[in-house]
Amino acid sequence: MSATRLPGTPRLLRALNDRAALELLLEQGPLTRARIGELTGLSKVTASQLVERLEERGLVARVGEQAGGRGPNAQLYAVRPGSAYVVGVDVGAERVVAACADITGAVVGRVEQSTKDTDDPVGVVHNAVVQAASSAGAELSSVRRIVLGTPGLVDPGTGDITFAFNLPRWHSGLLAALREDLHTPVVFENDVNLAAVAEAQSGAAQGTADFVLVWVDAGVGLAIMLGGRLHHGSSGAAGEIGYLPVPGVPIPRDVSKRAKPAFQQLAGADAVRAVAAEHGFAAVGAADAVRAAIAAGTEGGPMLDELARRLALGVASTCVVLDPPLVVLAGEVGQAGGAALAERVQHEVAAITLVRPRVVSTGLTEEPILRGALRTALDAVRDEVFGSTVG
Repeated sequence: MSATRLPGTPRLLRALNDRAALELLLEQGPLTRARIGELTGLSKVTASQLVERLEERGLVARVGEQAGGRGPNAQLYAVRPGSAYVVGVDVGAERVVAACADITGAVVGRVEQSTKDTDDPVGVVHNAVVQAASSAGAELSSVRRIVLGTPGLVDPGTGDITFAFNLPRWHSGLLAALREDLHTPVVFENDVNLAAVAEAQSGAAQGTADFVLVWVDAGVGLAIMLGGRLHHGSSGAAGEIGYLPVPGVPIPRDVSKRAKPAFQQLAGADAVRAVAAEHGFAAVGAADAVRAAIAAGTEGGPMLDELARRLALGVASTCVVLDPPLVVLAGEVGQAGGAALAERVQHEVAAITLVRPRVVSTGLTEEPILRGALRTALDAVRDEVFGSTVG
């Protein structure tokens, strides 16, 4: 049977055209009806009908005029920012940062709070979300989705947190409590995974469907992007490379006792500071120590070489399984190491394995977890609000 004869096809085509027009408006800014028709390949009449539908749905609005030749000026249309909002939240051991974005992606509200003096995670998130929305001038009812980036495991089946090493008060059942409290869809995602989402959107992994992101900070973690989609694993533990049983350090046999796992001992921030001190680069922070070594030029080379050898054990273990074309080093240490560290890791991985991924430093300098949370929320809400199909 011809697809054009299937019932509902005209409605489906209208919905697809509407979605295409909205995406164009988001990407290119205000457009006239005629320009929308040109870019979508629709006739002037069809493009005008499309714009009228979107106006009636409250998704687009007239924002000005474009002077032309003879005749009246053409009306310019843009996506109406206030048609929906999202909130992204970056949850750490000592602070929580929440940002509110409108449906165009513009960040219109932000708040940062300490989490040191509270044992109430629901209250912490509630206050952060409400204040972020308030600072954006948005009613909480207009916030369509909240995405929280947290360390640890998120169960792919339930969406709940099952284990967070440095957030002991965050536990199973928290997701339902937050949804009931905020009356809004709430989603948990691993923080390193969200950093990879941001890297794919506007960082060093743009245009790359398959890559891994290695997060080197207080802890070490990994995000896996395959075919443009995050790979979580059956239990949400894909990428927990801190637990790689690497040589040279003790291997704990009971992770429930919060013993520091093997690769974490070898390449986490404490280890980076120790390596730096051995080479004469003592610093309060691991990232500062790496920057000091780079600033020292050739004198800092041996310290960077040792750090690269350690990191390469985790990168190589990942790459011989997944064979990605690209590895991004992120987190405070990965960012501080820049090209000097990335090139050394690339060389070392090629020396000890059969795979030769390109290793680069992150292309993002500010709040990648928060940016990834907002992008994840926006993608979902645009699907809901814009609608790729009509039932």
